Amino acid sequence: MTLSKDHNTAGAGRIVISVDAMGGDHGPAAVVAGIAHSAKKNPELDFLLHGDQPVLQKLVSKRKILSGRCEIRHADDVVSMEDKPSQVMRHGKATSMWSTLDAVRAGEATVAVSCGNTGALMALAMIRLRKLPGVNRPAIAILWPSRNPQGFNVMLDVGADIRADAKDLLQYALMGVSYARNGMELSRPRIGLLNVGTEEHKGRAELKEAHELIRENAERGNFEFVGFVEGGDIPGNVCDVIVTDGFTGNVALKTGEGTASLIGDLLKQAFAFSPLSRLASLLAVTSLRRLQKRIDPRRVNGGVFLGLNGTVVKSHGSADATGVSAAVKLAFELAKSGFGDKLAARVASASAQTQDAATSGAESAQEKEQNP
Repeated sequence: MTLSKDHNTAGAGRIVISVDAMGGDHGPAAVVAGIAHSAKKNPELDFLLHGDQPVLQKLVSKRKILSGRCEIRHADDVVSMEDKPSQVMRHGKATSMWSTLDAVRAGEATVAVSCGNTGALMALAMIRLRKLPGVNRPAIAILWPSRNPQGFNVMLDVGADIRADAKDLLQYALMGVSYARNGMELSRPRIGLLNVGTEEHKGRAELKEAHELIRENAERGNFEFVGFVEGGDIPGNVCDVIVTDGFTGNVALKTGEGTASLIGDLLKQAFAFSPLSRLASLLAVTSLRRLQKRIDPRRVNGGVFLGLNGTVVKSHGSADATGVSAAVKLAFELAKSGFGDKLAARVASASAQTQDAATSGAESAQEKEQNP
């Protein structure tokens, strides 16, 4: 182990991020470049870097900004994108992903960041960090570019679990509220429940039930429930948080990323069509760069695992240095806001309220039976 700083005795105000350096398509070079970029922008940041020590030491030594701010934890193995979550849970103790999560579990770091296998990361996070009391299914929340003043909407779940019943969707809504409030500084977030139409009679039975549960909890949860929303509202300004099951959310996410890529390719083809269009592209270069930044998925890279005893940020597997830096920035902002503790308090409060409501309902039903 290479020790540059004792993080247990680090000065007040320091925020430590635990990073899996071996996950992702571009390898540790992109990860180290990404954290170096974040370190330059955020002087309060320190890192625990997990992976192949000789490789990482060589990469870190080339980045002066990381001197004294990065501790390397050696891990012999790596979780590949092809590994099954069940295999990783049984045999993954020596992996960089396992080590990354253990640092958060031990309280040495506030947030874990990984570009690795999503299924394996969620499975290991549930084992090493455990679910918050009252949470049935954790969720993955992402930021989606939108027309809202804050520039983004929160959407969850986007792939942690393909199933979700009405109570799960209520929990997603409450966790989404906490994320929007602490990560985007929205004092009273607006919640929308994704459906095939906005009419209350449309949709599956669990969606109708979730609609009532979320509506009933809006006042005590200090959020506004706008009701059902449609796919076109995901990048819109009707709401700030979109709640859905993991199957639907993941399909929407991949569709959005593919569409953004297609728009970029079509613009390039259009501006390369003729000498006049190429001249037009030169005149519009500033606006085109602004558009490219706006729709670039690397700059909003990072899905947050919600519902665990610790915060985990999942970076896209194909993230380059820019993408890794964006994921670390998100992790830093959540750590700085005390997001993990605030989310746990909100979930605990919601669970207690739900239990009280269920008890009250049962007592009321019993009284009706005794006094027909």
